[in-house]
Amino acid sequence: MNVIQDSALKDDVREYWNSQPCGTQFSDSMKYTRAYFDEIEAHRYKIEPDIFSFAQFTRYYGKNVLEVGIGAGTDFVQWVRAGAKAHGIDATQEGVNHVQQRLQAYDLRAEDVRVADCEALPYQDDEFDLVYSWGVIHHTPNTQGALREIVRVCKPGGQGKIMIYHRHSLLAYFVWVNRALLVGKPWKTLKWCLFHHMESIGTKAYTIKEAKAMFNGLPVERVVIHTHLTYYDRLKRFGKLHQSAAWLASKILGGDKSGWFMTIEFSKRSNG
Repeated sequence: MNVIQDSALKDDVREYWNSQPCGTQFSDSMKYTRAYFDEIEAHRYKIEPDIFSFAQFTRYYGKNVLEVGIGAGTDFVQWVRAGAKAHGIDATQEGVNHVQQRLQAYDLRAEDVRVADCEALPYQDDEFDLVYSWGVIHHTPNTQGALREIVRVCKPGGQGKIMIYHRHSLLAYFVWVNRALLVGKPWKTLKWCLFHHMESIGTKAYTIKEAKAMFNGLPVERVVIHTHLTYYDRLKRFGKLHQSAAWLASKILGGDKSGWFMTIEFSKRSNG
């Protein structure tokens, strides 16, 4: 893609998430009330419980933490509650508004919340003890550029914790069946289906090999990558027949090896 195409795609992505910050569709309560935020939080951790063991919020008390892509702020308030010096950016003003209202609703204070582009983070080099991003940078056109920025602002000896989507997953295959095979377009690829039919336009998913390659040339060490079978892979939103088919497919494809979530942890080299 060229710069003009990237800019247009970013506008489309921003418009999508401005219309529905992550998880907000799962609350029926009045917007910005505590009940509204409580319902969003309860739903998120009911279907994505692995976030807690991955993020380990309480281990970062007093640490300088940046979250890239705060969305409605559900994870972000966990950093604040845990006593981290929490900074957050989002591509959308609606996301930032949600977080500011959420902090006010719970009488919490963060260091910094602002609109910014994850491909050009508005922070100095070597600033954060931890940079965290859950399900965000696969939506920006230059995902590898966003990863470089995450590494840049991380302190030497600091950590990065990122989740991106895994292409060789049950959910991706399910999308392909519905958006390609069953509509008479079996030649369409997984990449094409996810780009056009997964959340905002332009969504990407990666193989483990591709994820590892994105770190080539970056000053990192101890890169640990895992895939996780999720609520979405198990087709929990659908009936028993779909769930049984997903269960069988997961057994054939190796359980977590066919999971939609790909978590990545790394440390920035101290001599980087």
